[in-house]
Amino acid sequence: MADTAAVPSPPPPPPAPDAALRGDIKALGELLGQTLVRQEGEYLFDLVEQIRALTRSAEPGAADEAQARLAEIDLGTAIRLVRAFSSYFYLANVTEQVHRARELHGERATTGSWLARAVERIGAAIEDPESKVTRDWVEEVISRLSVRPVFTAHPTEAARRTILGKLRQIALLLDANPFPQPGTAVDPVAQRRAGRRLQELVESLWQTDELRVTRPEPTDEARNALYYLDELHSGAVPDVLDELATELERIGVHLPVDAKPLSFGSWIGGDRDGNPNVTPALTLEILGLQHERAIDDALKLVDGLRGSLSTSKRIARVTPELEDSLARDLEALADIPARYRRQNLEEPYRLKATCVRQKLLNTRERIAEARQHVPGQDYLNGEELVTDLLLMRDSLLADRGELIARGSLDQVIRTISAFGLQLATMDVREHADAHHHAIGQLIDRLGGEAWRYDDMPRDYRAGLLAKELRSRRPLAKLPEKIHRQGVEGFDAWGGATPLLDEDGAKTFGIFTAIRETIDRFGPDVIESYIISMCRGVDDVYAAVLLAREAGLIDLRGGRAAIGFVPLLEMVEELRQADTILNDLLNDPSYRKLVRLRGDVQEVMLGYSDSNKSAGITTSQWEIHLAQRKLRDVAHRHGVRLRLFHGRGGTVGRGGGPTHEAIMAQPWGTLEGEIKVTEQGEVISDKYALPSLARENLELTVAATLEASVLHLGPRQSSDALARWTATMTGISDAAFAKYRELVDDPDLPRYFLASTPVDQLGDLHLGSRPSRRPDSGAGLEGLRAIPWVFGWTQSRQIVPGWFGVGTGLASAYAAGHADVLAEMYEDWHFFRNFLSNVAMTLAKTDLRIARLYVEQLVPEDLRHVFERIVEEHELTVQQVLKVTGQSELLGHDPVLARTLQVRDRYLDPISYLQVALLKRHRDTVAADQEPDSQLSRALLLTVNGVAAGLRNTG
Repeated sequence: MADTAAVPSPPPPPPAPDAALRGDIKALGELLGQTLVRQEGEYLFDLVEQIRALTRSAEPGAADEAQARLAEIDLGTAIRLVRAFSSYFYLANVTEQVHRARELHGERATTGSWLARAVERIGAAIEDPESKVTRDWVEEVISRLSVRPVFTAHPTEAARRTILGKLRQIALLLDANPFPQPGTAVDPVAQRRAGRRLQELVESLWQTDELRVTRPEPTDEARNALYYLDELHSGAVPDVLDELATELERIGVHLPVDAKPLSFGSWIGGDRDGNPNVTPALTLEILGLQHERAIDDALKLVDGLRGSLSTSKRIARVTPELEDSLARDLEALADIPARYRRQNLEEPYRLKATCVRQKLLNTRERIAEARQHVPGQDYLNGEELVTDLLLMRDSLLADRGELIARGSLDQVIRTISAFGLQLATMDVREHADAHHHAIGQLIDRLGGEAWRYDDMPRDYRAGLLAKELRSRRPLAKLPEKIHRQGVEGFDAWGGATPLLDEDGAKTFGIFTAIRETIDRFGPDVIESYIISMCRGVDDVYAAVLLAREAGLIDLRGGRAAIGFVPLLEMVEELRQADTILNDLLNDPSYRKLVRLRGDVQEVMLGYSDSNKSAGITTSQWEIHLAQRKLRDVAHRHGVRLRLFHGRGGTVGRGGGPTHEAIMAQPWGTLEGEIKVTEQGEVISDKYALPSLARENLELTVAATLEASVLHLGPRQSSDALARWTATMTGISDAAFAKYRELVDDPDLPRYFLASTPVDQLGDLHLGSRPSRRPDSGAGLEGLRAIPWVFGWTQSRQIVPGWFGVGTGLASAYAAGHADVLAEMYEDWHFFRNFLSNVAMTLAKTDLRIARLYVEQLVPEDLRHVFERIVEEHELTVQQVLKVTGQSELLGHDPVLARTLQVRDRYLDPISYLQVALLKRHRDTVAADQEPDSQLSRALLLTVNGVAAGLRNTG
């Protein structure tokens, strides 16, 4: 026999990029399956597997069989089944979060952190002789760097906080003890312990009701935000600030230790627009909660310093400033126990930290009892606390204590500078009409005008209010001092004034509450007053005059306790952004107000309502153009512009990757400052895990820093920018016309209500704010943007995220702009980011499922609306692929594409059930019968399940 050489086995194929992720999801899915068997029996597990097999099958009729089976099951089984599939999504979502954090950590190890890369590019620009970037310029930007995520209570988080808490525990456990992968060594004892705990948590998750029993109060929403802010205070924020300072030192740039490059804001307790539950008294109550929690957090940091700052004055000298401060504290603070005075006599830093601690305790007591601030015995605000800490730092630096000063003490100072004693600075928001309602009554009572205030044309009204702003006369005689006997007494004062009706008194009451708040908590607690649905300068002037009447504004006396922020929400106002801002800054009185506020004018841009009224293309484009125009006006007036982006979670409400969105802003619009709303599921997605919170905050700070320092001029030639602007304007015009064809169709309101479960949104008790604006009627006009997006998302049509884009792009090709489109996609951040977000939404859209909603729930005479949606969807997919040069959606991100495909297999059964249950529910209502409570519960669970599967509610 001839010898035959052994043929070597081919090497095993490399694991898929997401092999570890899929392995962990499978392992958690198996734990869920075991839980189903233990809790409900084999029958439920078998049913889940049967339905899953049918939805995964490519066999003809498999999907129809799944639909038929699900349409016939009893309500009890339907509830258990949808909970099983929803629980899978909860576990899959949290596993994806863990792996996203691991992936980012891996990138950090190989390519450097977001901040390191941004600072490297800045350093290279400083060294480049042809660059305009200098170290002095970087220092100037750093001195005003201010990134502020603003937490809102907008109701888009479907999952209860209890559920989120359990999922966070699962994530932390999974992160610390990943399921073993082939070829990896594990500690069997730790693995068994982690496995048992995971089983327990999955079982506890199954036994926890996903639905809220009642609608949350604003105080419940505040406590939810405080939970995340507490976590950020103790982990992610100190790390990000420390790294920022370290990276900047590498290029010779110093970040002052008491700077505030990162801080937080909140609308919870301050957003009155359409939410009658937010009263002036409630604002004070929630700020009290914030301070109570912030002081607790600061006490933990100070206790850490008391334990570590053991430097003895026998060994190291202490500055006279610190000695004098300590002597004053010990004299003023009789509550300092004698044993500390005795034991720490030779340890001045420890004794000073003890005094700081006592002042914090006194501050907490003062706030709880609504007493006046006593200098030297308690703190009015975080700046006074930081001043004490800086005395300690300066003393350490003066005699060989540099490592101590620049170590833990620096970190404490940076953290407290970021959070203050309030954790988050509250913004107050009210609808423009509310201000006119109140100020109009005061103007009418003065007399002297030929017509009533409500009848005045906008231009005349603006002139009248500007004249009043220049005048020193009060519009109403109000008490010099506001007396307050507890929260109820304070609220009643506003209602007692004879000059205003009940609604007017409530509006005025918020300004008196702001004055009371600033007097009690200091000037940083509330900084911005936002005028929603702002259409002209008169809307701003009305709010300023009310603030003046409440004692917040005194232009002659040099007082401007708050700044005023026009919120431009509709396309018409976005197009008039430059005119509105220019008119404001041309007014001498208002210009003085801005000067008193540090020559900073904040403008808020609304993504949701502009999208709802004009479609995603026109909304995004007009916001981009508005930023350019606002930048030019602000520069012309010598004012620094601070843009506040009112972004939601979904693409249809301005969502999308934060870093890319910031880098896509027009040049010169970021001057070191940015505010961005964070709401609903976005908060839990970004901040639930410490590692992800750190990455998300870091990338936002890095992008803002880089854009502010390096993007000082156009990144394109003026000719290219002109071509792109003209082409994008044509795309927007065509897309707008197509979108308005849809929303102006008289059948759309009935179609929308019939083809979506939007009527169920209110029963989910997502938030304290109603889903409709007051007195808005029953049509689509009064429906807020959140339920608008919610309905389309649940039915998998997701119209707000893509409709009209295809028509717009096709019009550009038809006009002969193919080369320009290719150029735009290759070289323009804005256009590439826009199409990337649209592609992701298209990938989540499933008109196969949507057709089921239409066929089962929509009357025949309305189905032509769906056909219009299908036609535009096909065109949009085709056009996006044509521009991007890809053969399939998300071709550049195969892992995300595969993830969405896998999710569909588990999401389809929930959608099948939702359609069947909606039909039962509507048939019951049509027969004038009360829907069974089990039917309502099952239906709401499907809504939660779809939201979990798509990772979006509204």
